Amino acid sequence: MHSVELLPDEATDRAVRDVWRRLADEGLPSQAAHRHPTNRPHLTLATADVLSAGVHARLRQTFAGLPVPLRLGGLLRFSGRTQVLAWAVQPDDVLVHLQEAVWRVVREAPRSGRPNPLLDPVRWVPHITLGRGRDTAWAVPDDRLLPARADGTAAATGLWTEARYYDSVTRTTGRLGPGPKP
Repeated sequence: MHSVELLPDEATDRAVRDVWRRLADEGLPSQAAHRHPTNRPHLTLATADVLSAGVHARLRQTFAGLPVPLRLGGLLRFSGRTQVLAWAVQPDDVLVHLQEAVWRVVREAPRSGRPNPLLDPVRWVPHITLGRGRDTAWAVPDDRLLPARADGTAAATGLWTEARYYDSVTRTTGRLGPGPKP
C-alpha cells in the first residue's frame, strides 16, 4: 500500500513532535514511540495499491504549486478498532482542491486498487495523527497538549512544503513535490 502525503514546514514539524512528546510524557500512546526513520508528521491525501512512474509524474505536476498554507486547529478523536488522537487540519480552498486533484490522479490510475473511502474528498477529515492505540481514551484537554496562541486558541499556522509517497511494504519514502533536497 502506498500513501500520498504532505509534509509541514520545520516549525510545524517541531510543534507536532512536541505534542507527541507531551503525550508520551503523560504515558499515553504517541507517534513518538514509532522510531522508524520515515515516521514524521504528515497529512495523508490518498492511498493506492500501486503508484506507477506515470502516476508519480502526474503527482509531481500536481504538487508543483507547493508550498501551500497550513492551519491546525484543535484535537480530534476517532474511534473504531483502533482509537486515534489527531490534530485537526483546517483546510482552505487551496488544500481542498489539492486533495481533490491528488485523489483523482490516484483513483484514475490503472492498478491503483480500491481507494480508501475515508480519503474520498466528500468524506476526508484532514488531520495529523498524534497517537493511536486499542482501548485508549485520551482524557487530556486540548490546552494541556496543544500550544496556545495569543488569542487563547489552540492552533498553529505554517506551510505544507513537500509531498512524498510512503510504501508500507518496503517502509520507504520518495519525494513527489518541492521541498529540501535529500
